[in-house]
Amino acid sequence: MRNFHLIDRLINMASSSEECRFLDDLRKKRVKISLSETQITGVIQRIHPKKTVILEDVSEVKSGRKFPGVKLIFGHEIVKVDFISSANGDLVHEEHKSEFSSFRRKIILDADEHDIKYVVIDELHEKFGPAVMHIKEQKVIGIGADVFGQTAQERLCWLQVATKKVVYLFDILLLGGQAIKNGLSMIMENPHILKVVHDCRCVARCLRAEFKVNLTNVFDTQVADLMLFYSETGGFLPDRVSSLQEVLRLHLKLSTSDLLPLWSKELHTKECPEVWYIRPCPPALMSLMAVSVRHLLPLRLLLLDALMSDYTVLVDAYMSSYQNQSLHFDQDESTLPKEAEELLSVRRERQEWAACHYSLTDRGLLDRSSFKPSPHVLCPNAAQYWLTLFMRVMLMQEPPNNDRPIQNKGDAKFERRILGHVVFSSQLELE
Repeated sequence: MRNFHLIDRLINMASSSEECRFLDDLRKKRVKISLSETQITGVIQRIHPKKTVILEDVSEVKSGRKFPGVKLIFGHEIVKVDFISSANGDLVHEEHKSEFSSFRRKIILDADEHDIKYVVIDELHEKFGPAVMHIKEQKVIGIGADVFGQTAQERLCWLQVATKKVVYLFDILLLGGQAIKNGLSMIMENPHILKVVHDCRCVARCLRAEFKVNLTNVFDTQVADLMLFYSETGGFLPDRVSSLQEVLRLHLKLSTSDLLPLWSKELHTKECPEVWYIRPCPPALMSLMAVSVRHLLPLRLLLLDALMSDYTVLVDAYMSSYQNQSLHFDQDESTLPKEAEELLSVRRERQEWAACHYSLTDRGLLDRSSFKPSPHVLCPNAAQYWLTLFMRVMLMQEPPNNDRPIQNKGDAKFERRILGHVVFSSQLELE
């Protein structure tokens, strides 16, 4: 009965070295698992605290059919478990229905589909052709990937492609290189289709190493967030890059409930990295893959607007300044305009603001986790510089004097628009 005592203790375990030893004791044990519609045998590769079992060398008892790779079984699917003493299939003990009973109560992945419309492509007919044709018609797509293996040695298991209306989940593990050759490579290398991805390094590395495909025309949301941070802080870099969840929360203002699937996906990947290698893939995991790319397209638009905010403000200053020709009558158009010189002042103000709100690391980087919020969303001095500039232009005043108060006679809506362009955006205060 030793094995069953181990199971009972494992089911109720919390993280500890003793429980890790129990887990090691069960590894490589051959079992027969009864599911609702069939029975399978296999060797335990892992029993996860979150009530999942991973088997290798799996075969169906009735037909003898062998399953390739490993198989993931959720606790709620298990009816009973029998341990087998040897390769001849003899049972060690009487059948028990209580084993893994707590698996049925809860699993880490919620089966909630989150109203995501996704299409699974796992064979090279029927759905594959129409999916590739539809993607080729797009000008912008979202890209995601899930891999198995250590960095620089990953194997691409899933490739997600998001359009405005649907998410395609390509099972690269089953489709193999034929899917890449028969359409996906043309999409990934097409310079006329913009691919939006969060941290393109992994997917670009896998496509190149496994299939000799070069990912081109990429908008990386992680890089965009990094550049925005650099601009907002007057030239400081952060001590780390942001995860997709952080970027979506800061820029798209997604709620905690909307981000839960992404946190669940990240947690499950860390605790069970081989989960993307398992076939068949549970629907709950497919839903999480679809969620991970569904927001990339609107996120790109928002990040682009934020990155271009300084440029937009300066162009507006150029356009508005010539409403009063007398201010620039004697100015050579090759001379740097006064409006552009304001950028230097704004940059200094941003640096001062960042120094007040963040701690510096030994490497001179801003510690993102040390952000100290203030009651004001905007940096007052930076906002004043921009507002001064625009109010001067709009009211046709002489260049502002720091000792002279601004006459705020402008349209309120225009003023709010100007303040909206000041890049000390409210998302920095949300941390």
